Amino acid sequence: MHKIITIGSATMDVFVECDDANIVSVCSKDKNSDFMSYPYGSKIDISSFSSNVGGGGINTACNFANLGFDTSAMFKIGDDIYASGIKDFFKDKSVNLDYVIQDKSVSTGFSIILVSFQGDRTVLAHRGANALIRKEELNFEAIKDAYFIYIAPLNGESNKVLESIVKCAEENNTFICFNAGTTSLKKGFEDIKKILKAATAVVMNKEEATMVTEIQVRPDTKTEKFSHETIHPDIKSMLKKLKVKENQVVVITDGNKGAYAYAGKEFYFCPVFPSDVVSTLGAGDSFASTFCATLMQKWTGDSSDIGKALMYASVNSASVVSKFSATEGCLTFEEIEAKLQSRPEFTYLVG
Repeated sequence: MHKIITIGSATMDVFVECDDANIVSVCSKDKNSDFMSYPYGSKIDISSFSSNVGGGGINTACNFANLGFDTSAMFKIGDDIYASGIKDFFKDKSVNLDYVIQDKSVSTGFSIILVSFQGDRTVLAHRGANALIRKEELNFEAIKDAYFIYIAPLNGESNKVLESIVKCAEENNTFICFNAGTTSLKKGFEDIKKILKAATAVVMNKEEATMVTEIQVRPDTKTEKFSHETIHPDIKSMLKKLKVKENQVVVITDGNKGAYAYAGKEFYFCPVFPSDVVSTLGAGDSFASTFCATLMQKWTGDSSDIGKALMYASVNSASVVSKFSATEGCLTFEEIEAKLQSRPEFTYLVG
């Protein structure tokens, strides 16, 4: 099986849910926004509480390993109780941790996840070691030896190592799947374009795609017919702008509305696979890594493989959101295929 390295964040996540949380929707001329609110100045009882390991580097590594790949993870942690918890988490996981960076002078990443009654979440994140990766700490020999690297969001100071990682991978014919972080996106399209040019697969959610392309999905624009579904022309424009080289596929996810892909000729749309939503944390990591894994494992050279990869990704992310932990619901390829067989009406669309 191909060697894969995931590069990204590692955190200890604390999930908090309380019945007093409200969802407040605010509308303006150009956009709609939702906010989670609590009674100001009050002491609020927690209705449920749990802690789990998460972060883009960890979530995707667990998913790739579960799908049967020879997987290594490259992330940075401190030397504290949270670092110990992360190491313990991997004791029963088939993930190589030889390339993990540990620094006693920094704290391990930590997040508090506020879960709404709708299953969505707001994350209060202390990036800690995740934002402090230095070039000299990375194992570039491992990157050279990998068949594929998955780059999860690298924020803060860690974003400065992104170009070095991509350059090393390019020079050694290592395939790249890129999921940009906020720090990269805020630099603007022209700055991130050189990273996009190196990636075989690029995955972003709609909000991230809007930020980097500066293309807004206008609520008053008439949508075009996309088979028996619809695709917004502004999303088409985003996909076209993000695809900056040949032999590249770009994916934009849009929450419970589904996901879109573009590889230069046709547009693909895949709806969300049905599931009961418990927590959406980790859904994006599961979707992106499953999409990339499916293309690597099942690519036949046919354009329909892109649509199939969207379907596999939708099934796996639907399983993840049905569990509280970001890694608990990860499925194998066989389990994904069984779920697809149980719902033959579920499919992707091409236009």
